[in-house]
Amino acid sequence: MRITQGTFSFLPDFTDEEIKAQIQYCLDRDWPIAIEYTDDPHPRNVYWDMFGMPLFDIRDPAAIMQTLTECKATFPNHYIRISGYDRSLGRATTALQFIVNRPANEPGFHVERQEMSDRRIRYTIRSYAADKPSGQRYE
Repeated sequence: MRITQGTFSFLPDFTDEEIKAQIQYCLDRDWPIAIEYTDDPHPRNVYWDMFGMPLFDIRDPAAIMQTLTECKATFPNHYIRISGYDRSLGRATTALQFIVNRPANEPGFHVERQEMSDRRIRYTIRSYAADKPSGQRYE
């Protein structure tokens, strides 16, 4: 199952040149870049781990691509995303976010349905990958 989170999630995976073009798009708008990773892509898990520090002062997309290459080498079986933050309103607002790396096998999610009182139904989403401990989920 292909995880579809963030901008461009329904498109095929981007090449390095396409990723670099999106990074340049962010930099042209003065949006700082952050590189984040996780092995738990649950839709409500919005707090991924940051790789290094946010790249506030980096204006060269090649330098950001180098940091991304290091992140991919360190976490080859994790989801990795690029986030661009718009700070024009005085707060960090996510303006652009897209996945740039995925594990080879994406097991997907289990949806559990619970019947409640008064004919209400509650759904719970659980990642199949969460059956294994963190760090071993996509090996």
